[in-house]
Amino acid sequence: MIQILGSLIDAGVNLFKSYFPPDLTPEQKAKLEEGEQAFKQALTNSLIDYSKTILKQQASIVRAEAQGDSWLQRSWRPITMLCFVFIIANNYIIYPYLSLFGIKSMMLTLPPQMWELLKIGLGGYVIGRSVEKSVKEYAKVKTNGQ
Repeated sequence: MIQILGSLIDAGVNLFKSYFPPDLTPEQKAKLEEGEQAFKQALTNSLIDYSKTILKQQASIVRAEAQGDSWLQRSWRPITMLCFVFIIANNYIIYPYLSLFGIKSMMLTLPPQMWELLKIGLGGYVIGRSVEKSVKEYAKVKTNGQ
């Protein structure tokens, strides 16, 4: 996503530059390029900060679910991921082997949106586990007085 936004920033800067006269002095061109670099850097930093904020919020949601009072609240994400794992195992392991031996079986359809959901779910799980481990390690260091 950052790459897409970076391309949009470049396109915007190029459009903006196209309105400047072609006969700029070398000093004016240097000043314009300096401003362009500062602008790009500021936007890039903003995008990085925004991405960090989103990741922290996603991790806090996963953490809250994992620490919830209800069994269903704690388990819905792992159950969903296990269903996806089953579909993938069926389509790429079970179905091909059964087909080799002439056994009729069914290949399950997995729409592109489910792949995206799988990526998001796994990403949230990985981020949540990383944050959880980091917090535990930080707490351990804090209690030991280091």
